Amino acid sequence: MNWSGGKDSALALYHALRNPELQLNALLTSVNAQYQRVSMHGVRVQLLEAQAQRIGLPLTQLLLPEMPDMSTYEAQMQAALAPLRAQGITHSVFGDIYLDDLRQYREQQLARVGMQAVFPLWQRPNEELLRDYLGLGFRAIVVCVNDRYLDQSFCGRLLNEEFLRDLPAGVDSCGENGEYHSFVFDAPYFSSPIPFERGELVHRTYQAPASSQSTCPPTTDTTAPPDPVAAGFWYCDLHLA
Repeated sequence: MNWSGGKDSALALYHALRNPELQLNALLTSVNAQYQRVSMHGVRVQLLEAQAQRIGLPLTQLLLPEMPDMSTYEAQMQAALAPLRAQGITHSVFGDIYLDDLRQYREQQLARVGMQAVFPLWQRPNEELLRDYLGLGFRAIVVCVNDRYLDQSFCGRLLNEEFLRDLPAGVDSCGENGEYHSFVFDAPYFSSPIPFERGELVHRTYQAPASSQSTCPPTTDTTAPPDPVAAGFWYCDLHLA
């Protein structure tokens, strides 16, 4: 399970666990090795580990430099997948919804190690996914917003009906284009909720690389290929209580 710790990967895991054709064996998360935080989401590793403990699956961390080039990203991803494939794992689950180029990229990369991709949420309507999220008892807090789409007032808010109503026109309600990222602190399959405290809001700007092949700025997912467009982001720091 490619686990970002956010809403979409949490929903994808819910449906994967209910699929009798799948047996979930491990979580895989990209982590900024320098800052020990989940890539793009900015969530501390301690909180990521708390999620894995409550899910009851072993966690593999893909440790990346803050701005890896494309070849480094792909080499380290292959290195993380190879031992999982050697254990007999044949499929990799993702929480993507409708980005065709991202799906193709994942399928191509997995084919290099003899694995296949599974997309439990693929092309499901946003309304249906959000109804699942709210109705099944998932609870999350928004930990990162892209300031091209949302201002800082959206960062650090609970991801609930009020948050969704307040989203400006043109913003994808599921955040599929990277408008926002979340941290799930309670889920139907968690053994218990994760206690946390909100910290400070921090703004960071990432410069656009000279070419899409040169560096890997923030992406819309923790295991996505590089996005050459730079932007500013607001982060809400969370602490394990």
